[in-house]
Amino acid sequence: MSKSEQRKLIRTIKNKFSANDIQQMSADILTQVEEHTHFRSAQTILLFYSLPDEVYTHHFIEKWHHSKTILLPKVAGDDITIHPYAGPESVMEGYMHIMEPLTAPIDDYTGIDLALIPGVAFDNEGNRLGRGKGYYDRLLALPEFLHTYKIGLAFPFQILDSICHDAHDIIMDEIITSPGYATDHIRH
Repeated sequence: MSKSEQRKLIRTIKNKFSANDIQQMSADILTQVEEHTHFRSAQTILLFYSLPDEVYTHHFIEKWHHSKTILLPKVAGDDITIHPYAGPESVMEGYMHIMEPLTAPIDDYTGIDLALIPGVAFDNEGNRLGRGKGYYDRLLALPEFLHTYKIGLAFPFQILDSICHDAHDIIMDEIITSPGYATDHIRH
């Protein structure tokens, strides 16, 4: 199955779930994140301000930005820049209707302890299928992210047997999904 076919399949499956289902699965996933050793020890976390079809992160960001440094991506041409989150007034709708930060970008990524990454789909090998623009692959390929622990956040239906992947695609260290569907400790 091609990447475009995999994206279409996931989109079709997602449409079968209610907003309430998505919220409950998101809460279950983020509870696991909060209990995770890497999250507990992390001081600086790259996160994403979710779109309607992604694990819902808005409340999670608001809950944790007072005690941890939360960084959010912003589309800048063919790449993304990373910005600190400073409260709800520090974001506005940007590219593809994504809420993007208004704060100044950071230029040193070496202090990012944990990256929580969205995806259209993942597999048990840690491969990630994004939306097709390669933003996260280019960002996470930077040498500064070599030692950053990368966790993909996914609903159970976003876990496929195999993801079409290329040599430049960045593999997640772990995938967290709703309880009952374990894909943790993919790669150490």
